[in-house]
Amino acid sequence: MEPTRAAGLARLTAFTPLTGRAYADGRNHDPGPGKPGSVSALSPFIRHRLITEQEVVASAIAAHGAEVAGKFIQEVFWRSYWKGWLAQRPAVWDAYRARVVAGVGVPPEGYEVAIAGQTGIACFDAWVQELIETGYLHNHARMWFASIWIFTLRLPWFLGADFFLQHLLDGDAASNTLSWRWVAGLHTKGKHYVARAENIARHTGGRFAPHGALNEAPAALQEPDPPAPRPMPNLPTPPPGPVVLLLHEDDLHPESLPLEGLHVRRVLGLSCPEARSPLGAAQRVRRFVAGAIEDGLRRGAEHFGVPAEPVALYDLPAILAREVVVMPETPIGWLADALRPYSILSVRRPWDTACWPLAARGFFPFAQHIPRLCDELIG
Repeated sequence: MEPTRAAGLARLTAFTPLTGRAYADGRNHDPGPGKPGSVSALSPFIRHRLITEQEVVASAIAAHGAEVAGKFIQEVFWRSYWKGWLAQRPAVWDAYRARVVAGVGVPPEGYEVAIAGQTGIACFDAWVQELIETGYLHNHARMWFASIWIFTLRLPWFLGADFFLQHLLDGDAASNTLSWRWVAGLHTKGKHYVARAENIARHTGGRFAPHGALNEAPAALQEPDPPAPRPMPNLPTPPPGPVVLLLHEDDLHPESLPLEGLHVRRVLGLSCPEARSPLGAAQRVRRFVAGAIEDGLRRGAEHFGVPAEPVALYDLPAILAREVVVMPETPIGWLADALRPYSILSVRRPWDTACWPLAARGFFPFAQHIPRLCDELIG
C-alpha cells in the first residue's frame, strides 16, 4: 500500500459502492491475499488518519444511507470505541506492556515455532506468512489466528498481540490489545471467541479446513477484572499565537485539526515505530510509517504555507526550549508513552471528544449512540 492520503482517498472512492449490503453480506469471507473481497482494507489509512473516520462514514452514508451502510459504519466506530475504552483505563495498557517485556525476555515453549509459521496447522502457518509478507490480515483471520494462538497453541495472549503490533500496517494500541483481550474472554468476562474448523472452511471458501487440529471447547481465560473507568482529563487550551505543529503517526491530517486562534509557523513530523514493541517493528511497518509521515509533512507545509521537516525524540528538548509546540492528541499507546516526559500541548478532535467518553462500558451500549453521533458529527 502506498502510504499517502491520495492513495487512501482513491481506495475509499473505489470501495464506497460496496459499503452497503455487499459489505454486510460478505465481510466475514476471506478469499485470501490478493483476491477480491468484501472488506475495504482502509484500516492502515484510517489508523494513521491519512483519511479520517468522519470522511469514511460520511462517504458510506452519502452512497447508501445510514441504515443500509449500518454494518460498515459500525465497524468504523469500533475503532473509536476501543480508543475511548482504553483512554478511560490506561492501566490496562501499562499492564499489557509490562507483561510483553517480561514475556519476550524469556519466551515460552512453542513461541518461536508459532511466529515462524511452523506449527503444522496449515491455516495458522499461512496467516503468519501473510502477516509478515503483507503487513495485513483480514479481520476474521485475525480472530481465528488469535483464538488458535490462545486456546490451541496455549501461548500467552499478550505475546500474540505483540507479534501483531510488530507486523501490522494498521497496528493500533487500543484496537489490537483489546481485540486480543476480547478473543481471550477478558474484555467481556467469560465471553471468548473460539475458532472452529467448520467456520474457517466455510469463510475461506474451503482453502483451509483444520478439522481435528483445533481446541474447539476451551474455557475463557481468567484474569483480574480491569479497573473501573476514570473520567477522561480535559486538555488545556493552547494559548493563541505562533506555534510549531508536531505531527505523528497517530494523526496525519493536519488540514482538519482544530487549531483556531493558532498561527502555525513550522510543521514537524515525529516517527518512532520501533517503540511499538520491545522487539521493535518490521521493516515494512517502518517504511509505511515513514512514508505516511512524509506525506503528512508535505500536505502540512502546503496547507499552512510553512517549512516542514522530520524530527526525532532527542530533538524535542531543544525545540521545546524555544517554541510552543502543539500536536494532535496521542491516544493511549506507545507513542503517548514516549512523549509523556515532554511538555507538548495537545488538541483533541471533535470526533474523539464526542465518541471516547461514551466507551465506558461494552460496545453495544456505545453503539446505541451511533445514529446520534452520525447526525452531530456528519449531518
